[in-house]
Amino acid sequence: MGTQHKAPAFAMSEFSRARSALPEGNCVLPGLYVHVPFCASTCDFCAFYQVRPDAEKIAEFFEGIRLEIGLVEWGKPVGTVFWGGGTPGLLSPDQLRRLGSLVRTIKGVREAAEWTVELAPGSVTIERLAALKEIGVTRLSIGVQSFRPGLLDALGRRHTREQALRAYERARQVSFHSVSLDLMFALPGQTEEEWLTDLSEAIALQPDHLSTYCLTFEEDTALWVKLSQGKVKRSEQREAELYLATWERLGNAGYGQYEVSNFARPGHACLHNLNTWQMHEWVGLGPSAASQHLGIRGTNISDLRQWRQGLDRRERMTEDRSILTDRNLLEDALIFGLRMNSGVDWRRLRSRFPSGVDALDQGRAVERVVERLEGDGLLKIEGVRWALTDRGRLLADAVATEIMGAFEVTA
Repeated sequence: MGTQHKAPAFAMSEFSRARSALPEGNCVLPGLYVHVPFCASTCDFCAFYQVRPDAEKIAEFFEGIRLEIGLVEWGKPVGTVFWGGGTPGLLSPDQLRRLGSLVRTIKGVREAAEWTVELAPGSVTIERLAALKEIGVTRLSIGVQSFRPGLLDALGRRHTREQALRAYERARQVSFHSVSLDLMFALPGQTEEEWLTDLSEAIALQPDHLSTYCLTFEEDTALWVKLSQGKVKRSEQREAELYLATWERLGNAGYGQYEVSNFARPGHACLHNLNTWQMHEWVGLGPSAASQHLGIRGTNISDLRQWRQGLDRRERMTEDRSILTDRNLLEDALIFGLRMNSGVDWRRLRSRFPSGVDALDQGRAVERVVERLEGDGLLKIEGVRWALTDRGRLLADAVATEIMGAFEVTA
């Protein structure tokens, strides 16, 4: 096991040279994800691990993070940081500073290209924002979901329209490099007009980044139960229409789509997510956090107490641990890479994961599927680059199934 690191001097010029050699939006240094599991209430659509905070649980969390940092073999400096949840903004300003101080002991964090924190609108105060700015956060992701009170109620969200607008105003007042808004569509009872109105209101605020997610029904959520009981319904045709309307509206407003659900002004794409989708490394800290690091993929146990007890024994409580192979990394890099508008460079992937290609009939198994997808109008081939068409992005999950089929055939 590793020991706790203090951040060594890491020359900014060295970091800048490493980044300048990469295409815009790429970061091959490992990412760091910290899962802050505290939420005051559970939204009807949310399947992420969370607990109600109290003094004892917060103390357990902080001590666990300190211990877990010391057990990771860090190696390369961290390139991006992302705090999610839960609701990191439920921590007090002093607690945010404390968590920041712990994270900043990790090699590279002080020079990280990007540091994102997710916030719920109701938790955004000037004092919390000032604390985040002080520790080095560069990017905020605010979970607005909708500006319409009735739709917020339908999702089980506890903030108001006024709180969302005030949160954004405060974020701009403190001046972070990037501010992103999360919105959701295809909500129960939502009309196309209501969705486009939400989009227009978000665009009028001029955020740097917008994430627009189609509502998904995750098992063991309140919305899943309502769906199974017939109290709410899904319409794939309606979802497709809303996807297309969203892409057109945001494109006309100057937001470049770089992934099925993500749009940004130039220079504001989320580097942490790009790193993850391209199947580079990341370390997850906290209960339920996933890692892909040093050839191993695994997820921390989704239980604060058990996670902490394991760390007391100097054990990282990871479940579903698997040894990564070129084959499964190639499969995931294709599936997630094709969700990005830039697509994938097949020659580069063959070079990154050579034994994975060898196991797939020298790649022909995949190439045959890709050629069929091109014939179906779902994918376009331009030299060594493969990218989904608009119709392919609408059917990205079906495309992923086809790609997985090529890997299963040659298993």
